[in-house]
Amino acid sequence: MAENKEINQLEKEEKKDFAILGGDGLYAFEKWIDSKKRILFCILLLFLVAFPYILSNQYLLTVVIKIGIYSILALGLNVLTGYTGLVSLGHAGFVAIGAYASSLLTMKLGMPFIPSILLGMILAGVIGVVLGLPSLRVTGTYLSIITLGFGEIMKMILMNWQSVTGGTLGIKNIPKPKLFGVELTVQNNGFYYFMLIILILVSVFCFFLVRSKTGRALRGIKGDELASTMMGVNVNFYKILAMVISAMICALGGALYSRLIGYVDPNTFNFDVSTMILSIVILGGMGTLRGMYIGAILLIAFPEVSRFLMEYRFVLYGVILVLMMRFRPEGLLGWKSRLPYPLSRQARQELVKEHKELV
Repeated sequence: MAENKEINQLEKEEKKDFAILGGDGLYAFEKWIDSKKRILFCILLLFLVAFPYILSNQYLLTVVIKIGIYSILALGLNVLTGYTGLVSLGHAGFVAIGAYASSLLTMKLGMPFIPSILLGMILAGVIGVVLGLPSLRVTGTYLSIITLGFGEIMKMILMNWQSVTGGTLGIKNIPKPKLFGVELTVQNNGFYYFMLIILILVSVFCFFLVRSKTGRALRGIKGDELASTMMGVNVNFYKILAMVISAMICALGGALYSRLIGYVDPNTFNFDVSTMILSIVILGGMGTLRGMYIGAILLIAFPEVSRFLMEYRFVLYGVILVLMMRFRPEGLLGWKSRLPYPLSRQARQELVKEHKELV
């Protein structure tokens, strides 16, 4: 009975944390989601599997695939910006590396789709190590400027290395991916299901990463770098690791994007792509996973559903972002990143036992 009372006390303290951020309704909503998460996940998974048959419009299906790809890109940047606190304005460079590397390896060397993606991710990871070294000495605006320069350097390389990248003309007629001899296209829904599998795998990886020792170290660095160092966290190692993981995930998204549209050129991966990915992370809520999907849905789908507004839709798009930054700067789900780690009932019981032993 005593243990249950102390566990209930811990739950009351957790409820206070929610109340500070959004009130009892927010606490009840999160508790309901947590209690029904398995059922909700199964329903969502069934809906996503049946989605191509529910929506037979190929254009809208292509938009949904783009939303999935941008969700992958946002998850990659979220590891660096949302959890580690390092802002990058040049992640379009990593997207370009994955797109060009995968396409060139397949078209010029005849390499299968999956190995070409993996090599593109490894290449992006190596460059991520090089780019991560400046983050050991500079932070904030200075690091953002360095990453912005990296994105522009990648664009210049792609434009001037004509013998390999095709220069300003880029690469055209990129073949669709094949698995077990079956071509994956939008028409046969193969590309959609492949994208969905990749999105789920990346989401699961990020889910366990955040809840691991590495994830706690990254969040500690974001909260207070000096305190993390004093607690024995190898800050330099984890900063570079965050950059590498982020670069590899974005390269994966770039490879998928190049196969979807069938061509790439240097202007495909300009500064606008970097700002779009960063906007998704900010709008959805830095340091959250669900926020990346919501941000991608809103920012990718909005220009499509508001075409009737013609040129004014981008004005409305900008007004919405400005209002978000004014009234909810942490993003739609940003409050979740400010909550303490949720403890399981078993963990709470262990805390109660430790407390009794100390007393």
